[in-house]
Amino acid sequence: MKKILLGCFFLLIVLQAEIPDTKQLIVVTTKNWSTPSGILQRYEKEEGKWRKVGNAINIKLGRNGLGWGRGLHTIPKHARIIKKEGDGKAPAGIFSLKQAFGYQPFPVKYPYRVYKETDHCVDDVHSRFYNKIVDSTKIKVDYKSKEHMKFPKDFYKYGIVVNHNHIDEKGAVPGAGSCIFLHIKKVPTAGCTVMSEKEMKEIIRWLDPQKHPLLVQGTREVIPYLLKEVGVFRP
Repeated sequence: MKKILLGCFFLLIVLQAEIPDTKQLIVVTTKNWSTPSGILQRYEKEEGKWRKVGNAINIKLGRNGLGWGRGLHTIPKHARIIKKEGDGKAPAGIFSLKQAFGYQPFPVKYPYRVYKETDHCVDDVHSRFYNKIVDSTKIKVDYKSKEHMKFPKDFYKYGIVVNHNHIDEKGAVPGAGSCIFLHIKKVPTAGCTVMSEKEMKEIIRWLDPQKHPLLVQGTREVIPYLLKEVGVFRP
């Protein structure tokens, strides 16, 4: 473990789980903790060197900015802004990416799932299915609140599941935030990171499961330290 000075606070950053030997990064940077917009830049490692991939993308995220999430990092010891259910914040930290998804088949290398109207992502903190994507026709529904994984608008026409708070896994902490995706939209969200359909499809095509892609998301002050934890750049 190491202590790093950030502003007036000492932050203690330790890994929650082993970070894979990634060769693809999606880095989202914001100006501060409250801004609902930022810049997304892709990176790929080739022959031991990291290079930028594609142009920077202007994104929107949580309408109330960022809060520390639950991923491949621990929340800094003196953090004051922690992601919670319903706070309108996107999670900051280091996250693995689960499956991509959409409304129709999309031939790509990355695991991809087609969702239908009966597929829900559960955000009810009292449900045993909290932070899980379920087919509501195959379970006994015990939740009152959920995200429709397919609905008339095209917000989820293409997207990627971000592994915040153990989505679709054991270990999700009720109330720590749920159903976090990269997807299509033009305005700030309840906690997801969004962009145009063209940009979203380009990212999905680029993802390679053999390269263990990660999302690194934070303010411009903390991004260098998160990248250092991944073992990519020196701040």
